[in-house]
Amino acid sequence: MTNHSPAEELFFEGNQCMQSGDLHGAEQCFRQAIAMQPGFGEALANLGHLRSKAGDTQAAESFYRQALAARPALEEAYLMLGVLLMNQKRFSESEQLYRYYLQHNPQSPAAWSNLGVLLACLKRETEAEQCYRTALSMDNNFKKASFNLSYILLRQERWEEGWRCLEDRWPYPVLAGHFTCPRWCGEVLQDKSIIIGFEMGHGDMIFYCRYISELKKRGASRISLICHPGLTQLFKTLSGVDEVFSFNDVVPASGWDYWTPPMSLPHYCQTSAGNFPTPIPYLHAEAAKIAYWKNVLPNDGLRVGLVWKGLALFENDADRSIQSLKVLEPLGAVAGVHFISLQKGQGEDEALNPPAGLALQALGAQLNDFADTAAVIRCLDLVISVDTAVAHLAGAMGVPCWLLLPDYRPDWRWLTERTDTPWYPQQMRLFRQSTEGGWASVIDMVSAALEEWQVSKQL
Repeated sequence: MTNHSPAEELFFEGNQCMQSGDLHGAEQCFRQAIAMQPGFGEALANLGHLRSKAGDTQAAESFYRQALAARPALEEAYLMLGVLLMNQKRFSESEQLYRYYLQHNPQSPAAWSNLGVLLACLKRETEAEQCYRTALSMDNNFKKASFNLSYILLRQERWEEGWRCLEDRWPYPVLAGHFTCPRWCGEVLQDKSIIIGFEMGHGDMIFYCRYISELKKRGASRISLICHPGLTQLFKTLSGVDEVFSFNDVVPASGWDYWTPPMSLPHYCQTSAGNFPTPIPYLHAEAAKIAYWKNVLPNDGLRVGLVWKGLALFENDADRSIQSLKVLEPLGAVAGVHFISLQKGQGEDEALNPPAGLALQALGAQLNDFADTAAVIRCLDLVISVDTAVAHLAGAMGVPCWLLLPDYRPDWRWLTERTDTPWYPQQMRLFRQSTEGGWASVIDMVSAALEEWQVSKQL
């Protein structure tokens, strides 16, 4: 039996607290361990991780650097400090840190993968790909590197390998442990039933539910779907779906031949440039709700919906969201346009007090779920949105949508430099930040395009 020091016992207890979600208890354990054993590198690194999760980046950096001073070869501290610096956009420091570590520890797949993420964020994709493949050459089962590689491949429209690498994202223990049937991996679906689990955010579910039509083409006799509660009513309009569950519902463990996560559907449906599933529209609004909103919205001029913020918890929200509604104020100068706020949650209160130059009808408080949002969208001429679920909803409904994209870390779905998208062809237009970033130039482009569109509508 191994004898541990009191500080080590506290360290192990802290790790158990972290695993169980007791972050406060974990922090207390690590602090006590460090008090007993100053220079306890692993405890310092874990304390840095906890401070980082709490948003206290200054303290987190201090703990990581203390850990490295005590244990110069401690890989976890290098990796976590590198991520912290990257998230603060201290790119040069982060890259120097990774390369210093790799100079002394060149056989670290995790360090190569992390360096690849940094380089990908800087659009140095060839170098990033080399880093990921170096990591995989050392450990071909290092799924994190493969998953990271998928984002580059898919952005570059290298579909076959990209979808395959995307399968290395996570193992789905909850779904696998719940269902008694096997996971679908491309088997023949003729006369078979399948249930699609939920994954990621609302926009992801809206994006991937298009594949229900593909499963029907393959002969699936019954298709069920699990989704976020706010999507259940909307998803009942999907052609081909037989039943829709909220993830808050009691979902039976049996009754299907297969289960699948939605993000696996492109891979097993062999999606490529020549066979994108685009049965648009594939989501619809309810007639009664449309009739209601027609009476609420203006009946003259152009009706344009606005969404300027996404969920704050999203990892790249600081860049993909517009931090102030005032940035959109120049749009108000376009004559003959009525702006309607579809903002829900973050930013909803801002819509109640718009800048003086932007008259805005705020509907957020009246939107109970995405079925309500869909009905409003059906009454609009155009949706202007940052990269959120509302943009996907407009695209899925076939309603014109202008998508505002950041320069830093745009989602792979919008590919590279394109102003259109094969996922929502014809009706979605992409407006991208310049390499310098910032929204002012994007809004200037949108204002000019809106002015031109308004004139064309009047002719």
